[in-house]
Amino acid sequence: MSENGVVQVDQIESIIFLIRGQKVMLSPHLAELYDIEPRVLVQAVKRNIDRFPGDFMFQLSDDEFVNLKSQIVTSSWGGPRRAKPYAFTEQGVAMLSSVLRSKRAVQVNIEIMRAFVRLRQLLASHTELASKLLEMEKKYDEQFKIVFEAIRQLMIPPAKPRKKIGVVVKEKKAAYGKKVGKGKEKR
Repeated sequence: MSENGVVQVDQIESIIFLIRGQKVMLSPHLAELYDIEPRVLVQAVKRNIDRFPGDFMFQLSDDEFVNLKSQIVTSSWGGPRRAKPYAFTEQGVAMLSSVLRSKRAVQVNIEIMRAFVRLRQLLASHTELASKLLEMEKKYDEQFKIVFEAIRQLMIPPAKPRKKIGVVVKEKKAAYGKKVGKGKEKR
């Protein structure tokens, strides 16, 4: 929770996905943040559909939905879904605040906007750093080539550790050949 008691920016950033080349949030995740049922969110949007053009919101295709479900191994959406979720761009999320008028919706939207701004700033600073590095590399000779390559390696975000798949069974060690009592071996 953030200082306003709603939700943390880090939590929001973890549910922003890149779909069709756009950063989006999905209707089930938004409904969870707003503390409403997904069907209530979708109903509110459909009642105000003229506020949500294609660049604000779109419904996932079958392929996108299957691909996304395979990436989000533990689905918080519960069992099989009948309808594919809607994806809301930053502008679509901002428009949701005019459709959902609760105090919580306003506070959540403020945090979501902060998350999108933070992601944009991170991307801009990374791009700016890369261009400055390229300029410096052009100025200096071969002896600094190793230094520049090391800096480039440091700029690459660390790979997220993958969760192990499968079951680990811990069994007691076998007692073969151990003595049990007076000179008798356990079999």
